[in-house]
Amino acid sequence: MKFESTERQIRSFVLRKGKMTAGQKKAVEELMPVYAFDPKQTIDFNKLYGNSNPVWMDIGFGNGESIIHAAKKHPEINFLGIEVHLPGVGHLLMGIKEFGLENVRIIRNDAVDILDLYVADGSLAAIHIYFPDPWHKKRHHKRRLLNQSFLDLIQPKLTTGGRLHYASDWEPYALEVQELLAENDWLVNQQADNGFAPRPEWRPVTKFERRGQKLEHGTYDLIMTKR
Repeated sequence: MKFESTERQIRSFVLRKGKMTAGQKKAVEELMPVYAFDPKQTIDFNKLYGNSNPVWMDIGFGNGESIIHAAKKHPEINFLGIEVHLPGVGHLLMGIKEFGLENVRIIRNDAVDILDLYVADGSLAAIHIYFPDPWHKKRHHKRRLLNQSFLDLIQPKLTTGGRLHYASDWEPYALEVQELLAENDWLVNQQADNGFAPRPEWRPVTKFERRGQKLEHGTYDLIMTKR
């Protein structure tokens, strides 16, 4: 399916110029050509990783700490991180080098466009969306990534039994997403009564989560699987 052009003019992110450390700059210069790519055709994951292992996609990975954590614990999984902010990409590249993570690749582009144009149906074992921008002001809610159009887009991309894992520290957004996911009968909540899940072993406590904890925010994980 294709998004309507008028809808795609509304992005779920704003491209900001974050400061980069010397280490991040060096990693971007040296490692971007090795571990990052910009697809021009449907991605062949077997060719990309050199194996047929399951692929977990992390959308908006921030500084990459969640991918680093999970890739270290699960070398049998391939990880594809999508992020537009260059300092975060640099931080993940530093982690890839430090820990020798050959199961990680990066795309620096808009995740919706990548999913729509370059990801084959049934090719993803998991999609992770951790602490997406909640766009607090009501007039900005239209920028939120999690909406019905996005769910319609990812439904065919996930394998049967594939996972959608959302986490947030902004309760109003989490409750909205909880209700939205429950309305999609192709998704099965892994908790009884459509509840929030305990943090699973593959997701660490992130920088954004720690920031929220200092503000006494709760953390809300929703783990769904595709029927």
